[in-house]
Amino acid sequence: MQSMNCPDPTTEATTVRNSRPQAVGCIETSSIARGLEAADAMLKAAQVSLLAANPICPGKYVVIVGGHVAEVNAAVAAGEAVAADTLVDRMVIPNIHPQVLQAFTATTNPKKIEALGMIETFSAVAAIIAGDEAVKAAQVDLLEIRLARALGGKAFVLLTGEVSAVRAAIEAGNRAARAQGLLLGFTIIPSPHPDLIPSLV
Repeated sequence: MQSMNCPDPTTEATTVRNSRPQAVGCIETSSIARGLEAADAMLKAAQVSLLAANPICPGKYVVIVGGHVAEVNAAVAAGEAVAADTLVDRMVIPNIHPQVLQAFTATTNPKKIEALGMIETFSAVAAIIAGDEAVKAAQVDLLEIRLARALGGKAFVLLTGEVSAVRAAIEAGNRAARAQGLLLGFTIIPSPHPDLIPSLV
C-alpha cells in the first residue's frame, strides 16, 4: 500500500515497460479522485504504458504515460475529458529525451558534477517540459526532475555540466516554463562546494 502523504510519483510508482517510449504525456489534476478516474480512462483509450499515477502535494494527482505519439495524444485527450474542470495542466512531448525518464528516478550517473543549474516551477508538467527542453539545448546531465514531493505542489529540474552549457540549458528550460507562465525561479552555481555534492547524487 503506497503512502498517500504526498509521495513522489517518479520514485514510488515509475515503471517504464518494454522499450523507451517515443512520446510521454502527462495530466495534472486538482482532484485526487478525478485524477484516478482520468488515469483509468487514459489507459483504456490507447495503447500506452503507465509510467506514474500518484497523488502529489498539495492534494493534486499526476498521471504520466508513454508510447507512440498518436497513442499518447489519444490517451491525454481522454484524460483531459475526464479531468474536466479539475485539470491543472497537461502536456505531450513527442520525442522525449531519454535523460528525462532517468531524471524522474534520479538514476542519471554523470562522470562528475561540474556547474549546477536548477529550474523551479509551479507545476509538475512545467518541470517535465523545462527539463526536456534544457537537456536538448546543451550538453548537460539531468540529475533529477522532482515532482511536488514535499514541495507544496512545486517542482524542480536539477542539472550539471560545463558552465556555458548549464547556462544555455537553463535559458532553454526557463523559456519553456515561462511560456506557460509557470516559471518560479532558477539558479546557476558555477563551482559548487564539494560538501554540497553528496546531497545531490
